[in-house]
Amino acid sequence: MAQPSNNYRAPALDLTRNNVEAIARLEEEALHGRSLGERISGAIIGFIGTTTVVIVHLIVFAAWVLVNLNLVPGVAPFDPFPFGILALIVSGECVLLAIFILINQNYMTRQADRRAHLDLQISLLAEQELTMILRMQQSLCHHFGLDVEHVREEVQQLTRKTDVQQLVNELEDKLPG
Repeated sequence: MAQPSNNYRAPALDLTRNNVEAIARLEEEALHGRSLGERISGAIIGFIGTTTVVIVHLIVFAAWVLVNLNLVPGVAPFDPFPFGILALIVSGECVLLAIFILINQNYMTRQADRRAHLDLQISLLAEQELTMILRMQQSLCHHFGLDVEHVREEVQQLTRKTDVQQLVNELEDKLPG
């Protein structure tokens, strides 16, 4: 049996490479399309979400508590128990981090929505293409006199144009919530 030539696979590899490059371009455009606030927020969240920051916080909190419980000789406590200044600083940090997280989450949600819309569009195009292929196969079977009566109902159902709005209505009726 003859081996397929390397040229046989080239179109598939080119298509894959083109798809990967298109996705990379879309992601790059999305990153460059962020507002200044989104870029700053993303950088802060990227930094804050590291083990290094956790370790630094633990060290600072431990030192703060040790100093203010008067357990470090030669260092006078400046924020006695229940550590009001520390609580104020941590509360402020939490508020700011929550805001940065929300900004980042809003950006990510918009990106996910864009990807979902693109995915839906591609799925609808694929459905239309497959319906056309099915119709062409049906015509070929008819032309060559092949008996496909046993799948006639399924073929007729599948070759009908999909009514997206009807599908949305059915999903809304049947899905909980």
